Amino acid sequence: MLAMLLAMLDNMVVGTAMPTIVGDLGGMGSLSWVVTIYALVTAVTTPVWGKFGDLFGRKRIYLASIVLFIAGSALCGAAASMGMLIAARALQGAGAGGIGAGAFALIASLVPPRERGKYQGLTASVTAIGTIGGPLLGGFITDHLSWRWAFWINLPLGLITVVWISVLLRLPAQRGKARIDWAGIGLLGAAISALVLVATWGGGRYAWGSWQIAALGVAAVVSLAGFVAVQRRVPEPLLPLRIFAGHRNFPLSIGILFVVGAITLGAGLYLPLFQQTVQGASAANSGLLMLPMMLPVLVVSTVAGKVMSATGRYRAFPIAGTALMTVGLGLLATMNADTPRLLTGCYMVFLGAGLGLCMQMAGTIAQNSVEMRDLGAASSSLTLFRSMGGSLSVAVFSTLFNRALNSHTGHIAGFVDGTRSVFILAAVLSAAACVAAFFIIEVPLRKAGPPKPAPTEPATGQVPTAR
Repeated sequence: MLAMLLAMLDNMVVGTAMPTIVGDLGGMGSLSWVVTIYALVTAVTTPVWGKFGDLFGRKRIYLASIVLFIAGSALCGAAASMGMLIAARALQGAGAGGIGAGAFALIASLVPPRERGKYQGLTASVTAIGTIGGPLLGGFITDHLSWRWAFWINLPLGLITVVWISVLLRLPAQRGKARIDWAGIGLLGAAISALVLVATWGGGRYAWGSWQIAALGVAAVVSLAGFVAVQRRVPEPLLPLRIFAGHRNFPLSIGILFVVGAITLGAGLYLPLFQQTVQGASAANSGLLMLPMMLPVLVVSTVAGKVMSATGRYRAFPIAGTALMTVGLGLLATMNADTPRLLTGCYMVFLGAGLGLCMQMAGTIAQNSVEMRDLGAASSSLTLFRSMGGSLSVAVFSTLFNRALNSHTGHIAGFVDGTRSVFILAAVLSAAACVAAFFIIEVPLRKAGPPKPAPTEPATGQVPTAR
């Protein structure tokens, strides 16, 4: 949870500091890539870190990913141009992929699904603290220090995290071997990259009917088909296809998490921009103005988790959550230059309550729908698809936003129309997730307790895995 907080804070701090960063380094047209490249590399590297954890031990690989994230943060703070910042964000994203994959796998292996609701509030608190504290911290740094400290603040926090995990993390140990599916890694990375480039460049840099977009589309399809073929024949696939075909709850939950990832990143990026540019909030105040969205995430997630643990029932939560998200996003899409901040905050409450019902619940449902032997792959898939949702959606959101910005001579009008376009699309995605939630069926939550932790992680040949 401490490592997850490190990555979550970074995302939110950067979102608040982004207008200042663009003002210093320039490159408004490249703004989306600061977020997109981070989410893209996170998505591509997530399953790789998962396999490395199986092969070399989860604890040491988890620590390695945190160190890589810290190194990327240091380079981001030292960036002298937007290009350098984007490259450093890619390195940061590679570390974040390991943080997300490792955290979900560890939680899944240590806490059975029936008991996980008791911890859901704690996990949601990381999201809430990161999303609330990130903009506050980012606003303070932007107003009183250089924007570079929005990245350098990760260094002391990262060091504390490394020491804490090194000393206190105890994992269940089990002998096992793993082989890395290099072909799957390459094909999946190519497919995701091509899809993100299509979403980013289509209708902007290149026309949708151009040969460049067509070529990228073909590359995505061919790579994805090759990936599926490889996963069918390799002995240890990167993403075992049986987890998607075994029970319908898994792909449905994955789809909901995909939308949650899209909405979380979209709201975290464009709400502060709207509040600062249109509603006149300072960077620090825009962080405080995110409270109406994030406090419901914490409260609702905690209550829903306790109810799930006590009753074993959960189907109603993602249905209600996606419905509330759709309502909140639809209301946010009605904002204009005259919308008061109080009314915006009321709209955000609906969105936050919906996220609170879906964010952790969908992950628990997905993990409960697979066999224990596939728990690690399932956990990596959760992070992968949520990251893909973020990277693909932010690319599309930024295309819509920039198109609206460029079509208006009035600065404020462009921001209003751009924000409206983003939230309309987000509402459509949320409505699709609501339809998916209706098809989830309740499967009894596993009650088996976790394996007893070993005193230390074995140095050779033994790796901690879910049993």
